Amino acid sequence: MWEIIEVYKEKKLENKSKHDKRSKKKKSGLLKKFFIVILVLGIICCSILLFLLYGPWSGFRDWLITTAMSSMRHQYLATWFYSDETIKECLDNNRVIEVSGITDENTVEIIDYGEKETVTYANEYERQILEKDDNNNDYKIIKIDSGKDYSGYMAVIYDSSRVEVATTQYIGSTGQYLTTISKNTGAIVAINAGGFMDENYQGSGASPLGITMSKGKIISNNRYYGSMGVIGFNKEHKLILGKFNSSDLKNKMIRDATTFGPYLILNSEKSQVKGNGGWGKAPRTAIGQRADGIVLFLVLDGNRALGKGATIKDLIDIFDRYGAVNASNLDGGTSTSMTVRGKTVNNPTNLSGGNGTRPIPSAFILKPDDSDDGDYSVVKDKVDN
Repeated sequence: MWEIIEVYKEKKLENKSKHDKRSKKKKSGLLKKFFIVILVLGIICCSILLFLLYGPWSGFRDWLITTAMSSMRHQYLATWFYSDETIKECLDNNRVIEVSGITDENTVEIIDYGEKETVTYANEYERQILEKDDNNNDYKIIKIDSGKDYSGYMAVIYDSSRVEVATTQYIGSTGQYLTTISKNTGAIVAINAGGFMDENYQGSGASPLGITMSKGKIISNNRYYGSMGVIGFNKEHKLILGKFNSSDLKNKMIRDATTFGPYLILNSEKSQVKGNGGWGKAPRTAIGQRADGIVLFLVLDGNRALGKGATIKDLIDIFDRYGAVNASNLDGGTSTSMTVRGKTVNNPTNLSGGNGTRPIPSAFILKPDDSDDGDYSVVKDKVDN
């Protein structure tokens, strides 16, 4: 009897041992297959990335280099993968060739459109500009939507004499958020304006680049490098673009100015865009003026980290559609912001890629007057931009 029991136990242990071996073998096989799948996927992903980075198609490479190098914080995304020679060659093949010269003041003849004046519109864009909102004779806000990479707003300013440059109260010490500048000045509409020194990519917006001028007074005059130039309004309230120094501003009777670029349209002639323009895709801020004197503030949202945003060519095309005869790019990226009565209306992106903006040194504003009624509305019409 005991012998039978012992044999049974031995048989049971033998079966259990075989089962454990089969189970371990099965698990080992599954684990092996899992690692093989991961390895294959890794090889595929690496192959795709290497193809995009170094393959015969230059589209991704051009986008990565120009987007990274046009930023101050993320240039390492290009320098990690490419030599200085490759980066230089890419930037040479993707750049903006600005129209040379300065603004011809005769390209603008300011027209005072009466509230009830009948106007014939040349096209849908003209209608959006000239058809004023009810009970608001000062400005209107037009929604700009590409349907893909960017969206934003254009503020139409009907009285260019009320456009000024406003600055942080602490020039040289720290910048201020656009909402703060707007509230301090009582601005009806405001956009960020000139660039600033961005030491270690953490600049406080304290020190503007180039010349900053407000109400006829030079606020700052710092050295800058590159192709930037002056963007200002003269005493006839015309937008003047040119590579000026401080003495030139006095001769040109400039009252308000900031410094940035590149110029987009000069005397109705559009700058040439070679390749993708060399500025990549990013949030953008820009300013323009039509031949009738109407000023256009433009902000376009995006997310540089996700490859979303507008190119320089996008800006040129938009201003061209809306009839600008002079227009310039302003500081963009994390600075891009528009406020209406002190409240941000666009969707700015901060340094971490989240929602928010940063302190800035200067802004273009629509200053209030006694006739301001305080109302605004967003155009509901969607035009394919």
